[in-house]
Amino acid sequence: MEWKFAALDVDVKEDKHKLQELLFFLHVPRTGGRTYFHCFLKKLYPNALECPRSYDKLRLDPRKPNCRLLVTHDDYSMMSKLPRKKTSVVTILRNPIDRVFSTYEFSIEVAARFLIHPNLTSAVRMVSRIRKKTNFISTLDIWPWKYLVPWMREDLFTRRDVRKFGEHNLTESSDSYNLEDMAMPLHEYIKDPVAQDIIHNGATFQVAGLTNNSYDAESHQVRRCVQKYRGLGTHVLDVAKERLDDMLYVGLTEDHKESATMFANVVGSQVISQLMEKSDKELALNTKPEQNSNISKSWLSGIHLNSSTDSSDSEDTSENSDVKNEDMTVGKLMQAYEGCIHGLRKTQTLRRTNSLKKIAPVNFTKEARRQVPEAVLKQIEELNSLDVELYKHAQKLFAKQHKQTTQKISISETETSALYIPMASSALSWEVLLIALAILIPLLVYIQARRRTSKVKI
Repeated sequence: MEWKFAALDVDVKEDKHKLQELLFFLHVPRTGGRTYFHCFLKKLYPNALECPRSYDKLRLDPRKPNCRLLVTHDDYSMMSKLPRKKTSVVTILRNPIDRVFSTYEFSIEVAARFLIHPNLTSAVRMVSRIRKKTNFISTLDIWPWKYLVPWMREDLFTRRDVRKFGEHNLTESSDSYNLEDMAMPLHEYIKDPVAQDIIHNGATFQVAGLTNNSYDAESHQVRRCVQKYRGLGTHVLDVAKERLDDMLYVGLTEDHKESATMFANVVGSQVISQLMEKSDKELALNTKPEQNSNISKSWLSGIHLNSSTDSSDSEDTSENSDVKNEDMTVGKLMQAYEGCIHGLRKTQTLRRTNSLKKIAPVNFTKEARRQVPEAVLKQIEELNSLDVELYKHAQKLFAKQHKQTTQKISISETETSALYIPMASSALSWEVLLIALAILIPLLVYIQARRRTSKVKI
């Protein structure tokens, strides 16, 4: 395929492990990337350095210069709009079967929120009015949900109308993924042309730059060919694998703790160093020596360990208010992350519970997933064969980078220990000396006083 050779005909970075000036977080939907955005990247980058095309800033001026962070569901074709040699790409992948489950669940969950309206027309009009009056960015503005949620919203209203005006009895089932009276069953969802075009092998197409949201003029034609002639998928897979190889970081949703720790050490540490270096250079060029201290603190206060100036971050509930912005470290970043995800997950759980009440007894849980027939799981796997192979490749990359990162941390800790042992010993010696003096001085004073008393008596 000509597209494949053109896609791979790019310069490889001299050092892919070094963070470049711009960080592009290629967020594959339903992989946990939103958590990284709120609980890592929003803590690291000042709001002023976030690029307008990030998915909560879609309506801002796209000509904004000098941005340093781009977080978006846009596919890899976005790189055609960015300075390639000055851009580092990171992403997270998820087990393809779990990602399809999560996509199905989330599209229904969001669509169910509109069931507070008496009919579909009312719901659509309400959304239209809100868009005209405010600059609020909703899920309906973001790919792929701008396609998937309206699809499920219309389906939910149709099924509700059938229940309301129909005469047939409701089907009894304990399988939340097959309650056809309430929501589209999973086995129907995965066969629909919309799912075929957007969801299946979605990670591979996104990393390859071939989604229906692509900037590549050839993307739609190439994607159609691959969907029609499945043997061509290996070419797309090759491109996606090579692009993963060239990324600064590839995380795995299933290895959450290890992925988060590695992200903090591989990406977070470099962002901290980079922003501090930028701050020092600006101070040296633009300020007088006596002004340096105050301005340095002013710049570093923009690194959000505790809060964000962006109103879209209402879900960010970090509890680490004692962390100091001006002395951020990887350890403190991880503390802030742990506090943030606790609040974020609590908010997300509450929101899901309230949404699904509108289509009870549907209730998406891990236990409910285990009731889905093996035949359906097998079909999902077959429909996502490219993603299955890409995920295996990502697992190998993750294991390799995790090993390298662990070794670097061990070496760093050893050097730090060696550096501080003499200091600790010295400090201990002084403590012993001070304690000894505290005991000896009163004793000497007492002895001297006794001698004087003895002389007086004589």
